[in-house]
Amino acid sequence: MSLPPMKSLPPMKLSLMSPRTAIRRAPMQGPELRRRLPFIRTSVAVLAWTAFSAFAVLAPSYAQDTDSPRSEAPSPSHSQPEKPDASSEAPSEDSGTTDADRAAGGPQTDPDAAPPAADAAVLDEPDTGEADPGQEDRLNDQQAAQMEQDAQPPAGAPTLPEFAKEGTSDPDWTMPGKTTGLTRYSELDEINEENVDELQLAFTFSLGVNRGQEAAPLKVGETLYVVTAYPNHLYALDLTKPGAPMKWKYTPDQPLAAQGVACCDVVNRGAVYADGKIIYNTLNNTTVAVDAESGEEAWRTKLGKIENGETMTMAPTLAGDKVIVGNSGGELGIRGWVKALDIASGEVVWTANSTGPDEDVKIGERFKPFYDQYKGENLGVKTWPTGMWKNSGGGAWGWVSYDPELNLVYTGIGNPGPWNSSMRPGDNLWAAGVFARDADTGEAVWYYQTSPHDWNDYDGVNEYMILDMEWKGEQRKVLVHPGRTGYMYILDRETGEVLSAKPFAAITTSKGVDLKTGRIQWVKEKMPEGMGRVKKDLCPAAPGAKDWQPSSYSPKTGLLYVPHQNLCMDLKETEVGYIAGTPFVGAEVWMKPGPGGHRGEFTAWDVANEEPKWTHNERFPVWSGALATAGNIVFYGTMDGWFKALNATTGEELWKFKTSSGIISQPTTWRGPDGQQYITVLDGVGGWSGAIVAGSLDPRDGTAALGFVNAMTDLPDYTTAGGTLYAFKLPKD
Repeated sequence: MSLPPMKSLPPMKLSLMSPRTAIRRAPMQGPELRRRLPFIRTSVAVLAWTAFSAFAVLAPSYAQDTDSPRSEAPSPSHSQPEKPDASSEAPSEDSGTTDADRAAGGPQTDPDAAPPAADAAVLDEPDTGEADPGQEDRLNDQQAAQMEQDAQPPAGAPTLPEFAKEGTSDPDWTMPGKTTGLTRYSELDEINEENVDELQLAFTFSLGVNRGQEAAPLKVGETLYVVTAYPNHLYALDLTKPGAPMKWKYTPDQPLAAQGVACCDVVNRGAVYADGKIIYNTLNNTTVAVDAESGEEAWRTKLGKIENGETMTMAPTLAGDKVIVGNSGGELGIRGWVKALDIASGEVVWTANSTGPDEDVKIGERFKPFYDQYKGENLGVKTWPTGMWKNSGGGAWGWVSYDPELNLVYTGIGNPGPWNSSMRPGDNLWAAGVFARDADTGEAVWYYQTSPHDWNDYDGVNEYMILDMEWKGEQRKVLVHPGRTGYMYILDRETGEVLSAKPFAAITTSKGVDLKTGRIQWVKEKMPEGMGRVKKDLCPAAPGAKDWQPSSYSPKTGLLYVPHQNLCMDLKETEVGYIAGTPFVGAEVWMKPGPGGHRGEFTAWDVANEEPKWTHNERFPVWSGALATAGNIVFYGTMDGWFKALNATTGEELWKFKTSSGIISQPTTWRGPDGQQYITVLDGVGGWSGAIVAGSLDPRDGTAALGFVNAMTDLPDYTTAGGTLYAFKLPKD
């Protein structure tokens, strides 16, 4: 049940009283105890809710495959969204549920499937009521000291590399990931756990585009920059004036036809600032640079063709004097690539394809993969049926990280095409994985494949966050990757070795990752067996346990904050042929809520101990990015339009604000010309998950939006299309 904003609520129970209120209500207990009260209150809250919710932590079990899928979630423990009518269900002749299943309350777990993620505190919405006035007196110094200790990062928690540390203290926000390490963490702490409940709206700005808004607002000097979904307006807002009025607007010249080949809404994931320019990609495969002061176009470089099904939606990444970009279109038979452009001129410095001969992929003498299956000549050709590598997908539409100390860029590669995996036997290299490349030359240094012979659309494009940590007594430079496969990968970023891969979501499609070989262990009984046969209860669904929506990491807590979904699917492979610029999928999909019936989760993951610390369940997939700050706050948005602030240590909800449309963007924070800290976010539901609203799709067609509509039939009951920038700050004293 959605609650009104926190300020309109009556006084909370002890477990949810704000820290600021706690301090005000304890004037006679001494400054030391009052300082510790936020931790004390949270301790009581977490213990109470953990005990109350323990039955819901473990994932329910799943049915064995039959020829017919069901559109309901496997054995949900909460009520399911009502389907509009039977047409939204996959065709069914047999429910696949046995008498034993019914007796146990639902289908049983595949014995070969991976277990769900480790137990964590599940924080649900609290009841309201008066606080127990004597509770503080019953908490002694020992309890307070223990809670304060728990608030510290766990032993062995990852640290930020030096280049990333420097960027976190910058009062501006000049790229989506805050730094090229993609930690999305800021040292600003004016807004903190003690006062965040006083946040108020500072100004808003209408984007003029009611489609999915996934970008991160950038702040440079005295100007705020925002990129929209197609037609990809770039706005510059003057932060020195009341209400932040528009300084200028730039709209790139691009054809309407670009919208027709966009796989999953006409989104844009944002821009970067470098060398006095705002640089971003447009839907029609053009990278543009705009003078940050005047709004005049500095250069533009056309990189792909919409006639071939190519688009560009990713946010560029800076790598020295270059900007790294990649293409989209894995569902339209493209051939993926990554390119480096010169920041000054826009000229292409190097291009590396995702598939094909070694020369095209830039595999040469420097290529030293850790695992044997990646050693051999022209594997980008040999692991495909004859000629299929030419229309093989493998777009680089997600996140790219850059380590300036190693001079390596880490480029995630998307799914192979078509989705019909029976048509392309083999590992289908080099799709669905990650390359480490020399930033200056593009030469491949190593590669790792998260989803060999991908059959679930498990792209490898989610962020590869750059951290340093001690691993088994040895200091390692690592990448942390919340994968679509459902595993939290820790990789050595110098070699490509997988150090760890623990599940952070419910999984039935695989049963683990073999650390000796690096290969994921697929559950064979779940894999497709040819055209027309439906495979049921595949978890995670095609968007993975987590899609593009970026996580954040706080070195203050040692926790990774992961916005993700809780979805499963039924899948049927169908025949398909390649025609340039048209869908090349070959599958019908029906997505549905995962275990528990909720469709989204926001999880705090303890990287050092390889386990979740706490999780918030949400009605819909959490499709926004996360933002962590030194104020011990983490922010995220929901698809039904709530922008939330949580205690970064405990997960306690401290504040929330209702926006006009659902949120799928990336929140940012910065210091304004007035010296105050601001938080900014865009609303505007859409993207793949919100296509039913942004594209006005028929909820009776469960296969629409590549099957996402079947899981989101009730989204139009909670939000409408939109597109607005919101900026928040604390009131002045």
